[in-house]
Amino acid sequence: MMEDLAMQILELLMNSIHAGASHIYLTITESEKENLIQVHLEDDGKGMTEEFVAKVTDPFTTTRKTRKVGMGVAFFKGLTDMCNGRFEINSRPGTGTLITAELQRDWIDTPPLGNIGEMMMYCIQADENISYVLKYSNDKSDFIFQSDEVKAMLDGVSLLEPEILLWVKDYINEGIEHVKEDLQ
Repeated sequence: MMEDLAMQILELLMNSIHAGASHIYLTITESEKENLIQVHLEDDGKGMTEEFVAKVTDPFTTTRKTRKVGMGVAFFKGLTDMCNGRFEINSRPGTGTLITAELQRDWIDTPPLGNIGEMMMYCIQADENISYVLKYSNDKSDFIFQSDEVKAMLDGVSLLEPEILLWVKDYINEGIEHVKEDLQ
């Protein structure tokens, strides 16, 4: 298994990117009151048939031509099962995919959140033309990152510039940290 949730979520985000999504919405909620970590990932990629959705959590099911296994969805579902949680995936061809997962926050096997800023930096590097929306929230506050807003501020400068990518990573991590501090 991967060391943190960010790397697990990155695998799912890469699936959205490879599915040709132009918009990806990711919401991560950490609730102490409900003792849950919720992950909600929605894209407008090519989607999947009902038959494929029914077997996508099998690691030997993949659309990739380079290898015969697809571990991202299978690992994430396995993690939610292992962490007293739940996992749901809905998709339709031509519409996109919605993944909803919950993990018990204080379960012994629940990994730490990890570096969400770095995760988003990798996504932007994979395809800067996608409109990414990240919302992180807890019981008191939230932080929202929208790549389209950053693009508008940059007025034509690529998000792929190294200084911009590092700024995005730091901006997201600092925003999440401020939300976490609001709980204290």
